[in-house]
Amino acid sequence: MTTMAEETVAGGARLREAAPGGKGLREAASEGVRRGQASSVVRRHELAAFLRSRRERITPEQVGLVRGPRRRTPGLRREEVAQLSSVGVTWYTWLEQARDIHVSVQVLDALARALLLDATERAHLFQLAGAVDPAPATACPALTPALRAVLEQLEPYPACLQNSRYDILAYNRTYGLLLCDLDAVPPEDRNCMILSYTNEEWRSSIVHLEEVQRVMAARFRTAMAKHLGEPAWKALLKRLRDQSPEFRAAWERHEVVAHRGKRKEFRNRYVGRLTVDHTDLWLGPETGPRMVTYAPADDDTRERLARLHAIALERRATSAG
Repeated sequence: MTTMAEETVAGGARLREAAPGGKGLREAASEGVRRGQASSVVRRHELAAFLRSRRERITPEQVGLVRGPRRRTPGLRREEVAQLSSVGVTWYTWLEQARDIHVSVQVLDALARALLLDATERAHLFQLAGAVDPAPATACPALTPALRAVLEQLEPYPACLQNSRYDILAYNRTYGLLLCDLDAVPPEDRNCMILSYTNEEWRSSIVHLEEVQRVMAARFRTAMAKHLGEPAWKALLKRLRDQSPEFRAAWERHEVVAHRGKRKEFRNRYVGRLTVDHTDLWLGPETGPRMVTYAPADDDTRERLARLHAIALERRATSAG
């Protein structure tokens, strides 16, 4: 005996099947599933071929193994890669055979290290596996020698390169002394969000700090919408929430705002108050890496930036000597 609710559900299902176009909808759904399965098969075969090609190019000597007189395999053997990666030989063999098996990010990280992958190859490995790299490269592919030269040519104006997570990837000498002694900050802490909420020297250099923090949190939330599942973004968010009550309060507002140019004011410890116009120069079609520039908004700031640049040059010369 069926209940009224069950009859209602069953009746609804029969009506949907009988309705005009119902068959087409089911066929479209089935076609979508088939395409997804086909894409998964192609991805697994691409991953298998990529792993084989990387394995075969590495000599035993490169990873500290003895070649031996009877070796016929070009490069490394499968069991050697499995040993170096601390995974089972059978499991790794299945991976190179494009079997439908789950690959954790920890195993992908171990394989990338064992196969001596560079940053581009590592990113390709994780993309083929449909996984997010828990330790993405700190270097930005857009950070070329030419861009570093542009940063220097902009001096005495402060300028830096940032990614969408506010990591400071490179900076010129004036920027290095604009808000704090950036050379003295550990590389893992060179992030504008971290510095704005936790570094006292950086914070004290910002006029209208609360407003700046609120806007940055809103921009960070806007940018993070595209990276919600990525470990590096989640780790940065956790660190900010753990270390800063001010950030937690700003984050809970759920405000979002797009990047745009803005006039800013700083208190520099060497030359005094600075008023600058902030501009983001995007390095690609997406809102990812960008060059951040600060042009003087008045003659006093222009003269003070020139002095700050001279101080930076003198400090670099002293440290180099």
